[in-house]
Amino acid sequence: MLIETTLTAAERAAIDTVPTGLFIGGRWRDTSDTLPVTDPATGQLLCEVSDADPAAGLDALTAADRAQTEWARTPPRQRSDILMRAYQALLADTERLALIMTLEMGKPLAEARGEIAYAAEFFRWFAEEAVRLDGGYMPAPAGGSRFMVTKQPVGPSVLITPWNFPLAMGTRKIGPALAAGCTCVVKPAEQTPLSMLALADILDRVGVPPGVVNVITTSDPSAVMTPLILDSRSRKLSFTGSTAVGKLLLEQCARTVMRTSMELGGNAPLIVFDDADLDEAVEGAVQAKMRNIGQACTAANRIFVQRGIADEFSARLAARLEALPMGRGTEPGVVVGPLIDADAVAKVQTLVADAVRRGATVRTGGTALDGPGNFYPATVLTGVPDDAEMCHTEIFGPVAAIGTFDTEDEVVARANDTPYGLVSYVFTENLRRGLRVCEALEAGMVGLNQGVVSNPAAPFGGVKESGLGREGGLTGIDEFLETKYIGVRL
Repeated sequence: MLIETTLTAAERAAIDTVPTGLFIGGRWRDTSDTLPVTDPATGQLLCEVSDADPAAGLDALTAADRAQTEWARTPPRQRSDILMRAYQALLADTERLALIMTLEMGKPLAEARGEIAYAAEFFRWFAEEAVRLDGGYMPAPAGGSRFMVTKQPVGPSVLITPWNFPLAMGTRKIGPALAAGCTCVVKPAEQTPLSMLALADILDRVGVPPGVVNVITTSDPSAVMTPLILDSRSRKLSFTGSTAVGKLLLEQCARTVMRTSMELGGNAPLIVFDDADLDEAVEGAVQAKMRNIGQACTAANRIFVQRGIADEFSARLAARLEALPMGRGTEPGVVVGPLIDADAVAKVQTLVADAVRRGATVRTGGTALDGPGNFYPATVLTGVPDDAEMCHTEIFGPVAAIGTFDTEDEVVARANDTPYGLVSYVFTENLRRGLRVCEALEAGMVGLNQGVVSNPAAPFGGVKESGLGREGGLTGIDEFLETKYIGVRL
């Protein structure tokens, strides 16, 4: 049984500011059933939010459908101005939003503040893109007519966001949808609904018209979202989550030939050549591994280090990770917060035990902590063989799995030996090698001598089973636009 968390006055005040109903058609609606939201650092109850049923989900789609025509007709400058006001409102509210995020998700406050800035930037970027939607005009090659090309909004969009970046993954979808002239129904993850509910409240206050953005929270995503996806009024699905769920959703979308964009799982390799700047490589590995406590699809999952520098690199990385303070994300100086739930801790521990059984060595960490909360220490394993289970599935925790390699061709082949292809990382001071390897890696994104690649101005997405489409950048808004050709006879 969940018990009430003993929060500080500031923490309780922040939680109490968040509406807990469903946001449908510009109004908040409570439900008889509720969904508990817990603090992963303590396992205790923060609050309860409304738990939508399938009927409520369809009500949200109806609201989005009714608002679609008017929103599509809204001048791009007006849509842009609303998004810019939302950008400014998020930045002005950083401390409250960061505290809410840390309490429901666990990431340290410093990282939560960084996510607020990152999330806000999507609104600014797409506010700027909203007024730059263009098409084309050209004479027909055979003469006698002209070709006009224009862009129009896809229509009501279903947006499903994950728990690990509960605000930024929302703005990365809502921003381009609104800029393009699409209304939407947003379903946040059941573990972390508060950030999205707080965002809905902000969007309402900055002037987003009723029905343009609707937010539904539910403990039964399949029952609530399947009817929306199969409804012909839904014209677009944008999903961030696991590859397994993404495949099921694609099957459903095929029934109505719905437009989709999918940001799915990853298995990122991080390659360190013997000519790399070792300080830079270690720092990049810390960033790529420990961002969001390792709970990121972009996290370095397999670290390949050229044999001649492997011992020194491993020793330096172990020393860095061992020194990172761990605790509740609200505590000063904490870098390693809790994992999202007990199942996540159990998964990480199982993967570590499997790697050790197959010959890996624990350099630091490696054992789940006793006591309250879902904590797992920063861990470094060396000698991790390619057949270890953690080399074939997302670890989603603070575990650095290090293996060695000898040649460039060998490591590229091993890095590509996965059905996933979201992101890769390469560290080398040889420009020719760096470009050669970056081009050879089967990934939608590559970080060359850097451990973080995400940026609102860059296209985010993967290849193979890591997804379809791109979010952010110049291409992000195209995911919410249809191209129409008009032939004009002279």
